[in-house]
Amino acid sequence: MEDLKSEAKQFKTDFEKIFSKLDIQSNSEKLDKLKEKSVLPDFWKDNSQSSSVMKEISQIESFINPWIKLKKDIEELSLIIELNDLKLKDEISDNLAEIKNNFNLLKSDLKFNGPYDRNDVIFSIFAGEGGTDAQDWAGMLFRMYTKYFENSGYKFEILNQTFGEEAGIKTVSLLVSGDKTYGYLKSENGVHRLVRLSPFNADHLRQTSFARVEVLPRIVSENIEIKDSELKVDVYRSGGHGGQSVNTTDSAVRVTHIPTGISVAIQNERSQLQNKNLAIEIIKSKLNKLKQEQHVDQISKLKGENISAEMGSQIRSYVLHPYKQVKDLRTKVETSDIDAVLNGQIQIFIDSFIDKNLGVE
Repeated sequence: MEDLKSEAKQFKTDFEKIFSKLDIQSNSEKLDKLKEKSVLPDFWKDNSQSSSVMKEISQIESFINPWIKLKKDIEELSLIIELNDLKLKDEISDNLAEIKNNFNLLKSDLKFNGPYDRNDVIFSIFAGEGGTDAQDWAGMLFRMYTKYFENSGYKFEILNQTFGEEAGIKTVSLLVSGDKTYGYLKSENGVHRLVRLSPFNADHLRQTSFARVEVLPRIVSENIEIKDSELKVDVYRSGGHGGQSVNTTDSAVRVTHIPTGISVAIQNERSQLQNKNLAIEIIKSKLNKLKQEQHVDQISKLKGENISAEMGSQIRSYVLHPYKQVKDLRTKVETSDIDAVLNGQIQIFIDSFIDKNLGVE
């Protein structure tokens, strides 16, 4: 019995070290405020906003409730152990083993304990330096990622897409939804470099092309206030490949935040108002991210992003010639099976990034 007591005592100490770092109190306070907001009379007037709030409530509850329950289970087990009843030894041993297992599962899940790790994602690809080859490369990345989304069970919809004149795409933005979406996909944020024999070069020469992937968590920011006078809204008709119209109404919207120059275009089949609201929501998410990156409190001090997709800034290199290799320059993980990678098998790179940057020891 003494060995069991010692084991339980050590486990409780280990648990409390982790639990004290989880910020359960502040999350509980945030949850209370969101629940108060959800019962206001006009809460459901804005379906998009209300759905986002309800999702955030669910996300916070799914995080803190298991930890609160586990803490309660440990406290109850401690009380039983204090009875020092030898008849309960087997029951205590079984309960401790079950609690330890639950603790290990929750501890593993802490890899996705970032403020937005469980949020949906605005996932964008931009062709960079390299002309037509770069636009074709952006199209190849689009295919790679959509295959990964499909294989991983993520839902996605295209918000905006601009095709290249000869091949590929210039830009594409998607809304990606699923379990721990940002926690997984933020590893892909950065510049991706391709080396190959160009199919668009008459001499079939070796060509280096670049494309930038932007991974932005979709968030409901109550701290970002944007005045109407700070926004420029342009309405236009959506265009498909080859300039063909894909919409019969002028529902496509481009919203620009004038102070920072941040611009978001939405051209799917939503209504004009829905597209505008979503574009503003994405701008707020971008501004929130900029505030964190630039360590400022006021939006007026923000500068827009100016990240170019070019040599020297890449996170991952994809080589098709003179040899075949994909190498992540941050984690040093590499593979020669580039065909599998381009068909969406990129989990090895995502997992290695998470283990390196978000692993729980």
